[in-house]
Amino acid sequence: MKKLTFRETAAVASMLFGLFFGAGNLIFPASMGQLAGRSVYTAAVGFLITGVGLPLLGVAALGISQEDGLLGLSSRPGRRYGLFFTCALYLTIGPFFAIPRCATVSYTVGIQRILPASAQGAGLAVFSLLFFTAVLLLSLRPGEILTWVGKVLNPLFLCFLVVLLLRALLSPPGEISAAEPLNAYAAGAFSTGLLEGYNTMDALAGLAFGIIMVDVIRRLGIEEPAEVAKSTVRAGIFSALLMALIYLLVAVVGAQSRGAFAVSGNGGEILAQVAEHYFGGAGAAILAITVTLACLKTAVGLITSCSETFVKLFPKGPSYRVWAVAFCVLSLLIANLGLEAIIAYSQPVLMFLYPLSIALILLTLFGRFFDNDRTVLRWTLGATAAAALFDLFRALPAAAKAALHLNGVVEIAGKWLPLARQSFGWVVPAALGLAVGLLLRQIRRRPDRGAPEGGGGHGGY
Repeated sequence: MKKLTFRETAAVASMLFGLFFGAGNLIFPASMGQLAGRSVYTAAVGFLITGVGLPLLGVAALGISQEDGLLGLSSRPGRRYGLFFTCALYLTIGPFFAIPRCATVSYTVGIQRILPASAQGAGLAVFSLLFFTAVLLLSLRPGEILTWVGKVLNPLFLCFLVVLLLRALLSPPGEISAAEPLNAYAAGAFSTGLLEGYNTMDALAGLAFGIIMVDVIRRLGIEEPAEVAKSTVRAGIFSALLMALIYLLVAVVGAQSRGAFAVSGNGGEILAQVAEHYFGGAGAAILAITVTLACLKTAVGLITSCSETFVKLFPKGPSYRVWAVAFCVLSLLIANLGLEAIIAYSQPVLMFLYPLSIALILLTLFGRFFDNDRTVLRWTLGATAAAALFDLFRALPAAAKAALHLNGVVEIAGKWLPLARQSFGWVVPAALGLAVGLLLRQIRRRPDRGAPEGGGGHGGY
């Protein structure tokens, strides 16, 4: 039985890291570090759980499930739920939020600072057009994604990033111990870091990118399903360790920056200040290249993954090329709305999709203990979705909540749902849904213990 060599495993892990690690993965830990101050390590633990642990579990879940993609995995409770969840997830990490954010973050950090205010609109339009032209050209050759992302873009990105981080860490502008935790980090650094990890969208991306990894591993000659799963997990672990190290270092740089700069909630501005502090005018160029490479490779992976998925979802619909072009055009249009608008409306969606993703990942990993019984899946995911709606309502911009008359609903949920005020109101309902599902499964099995068990996850597609 053929197995991946160490070099092949390293190349696949590098590809996965490259797909995961975009500019948002630099910006959010930098902001977290600056706001957390001396509590940065406590906050980082929470951030690593949702920013690294969950994505790894998502990739592992897809590999272990031996499904052909997210649609097969999420359709275990039912086909309609699978279509809803798959479309919602891919559109969120695709053309609605994550892909446009790649372009706007690159522009905001790398280009915006060197253009006058009067040229910002035109600058963003020109930059995003060039950015998505490059993304489209790379995305139209999905078979070459291992070469482009794993062997070209990712090493270049790491080189520029290492230069910036080493310089900052070797000559810190301030002591972490002198920086007081601010805002929510003063009251709960761990839980705030846990929620901050949502912003990376990597748990959602883990479910999406898993199939790219599986396809690449199969192209390398691995055919046995069990070995494909093992290779997926091994490469995922290597990638996760590298991500965790960089997250921690970026967070530390953010915390140390308090010694030289005023507090900023924008991680991109923090990194720009750090780069300029150490390298002067060259710092802006280093940062611009680093961020643009990070965003470019992530956008390529997202366009590729979204286009391949929608071809499978709608086999009689448009071709891969048409989907890729359409997603690039849509992302281009949304990117020109600006970074603030994209972030403001992505957070409520993430507060809804993340609980569903966490529940699905855990149910998949532990599904053998209840034979992937559909009743258990439906009750757990149904209760999770119902409770997660309140987290979505809570995260909406104030104007949107007022217009939709949701303030009263949010207040009631905060009083009656445990952990709702900490944005984890879905946890207890999910546990209750799991308990009800397991109880119903046990009751259904009692009349004929000798009969074969039904209700597995694959029936009724």
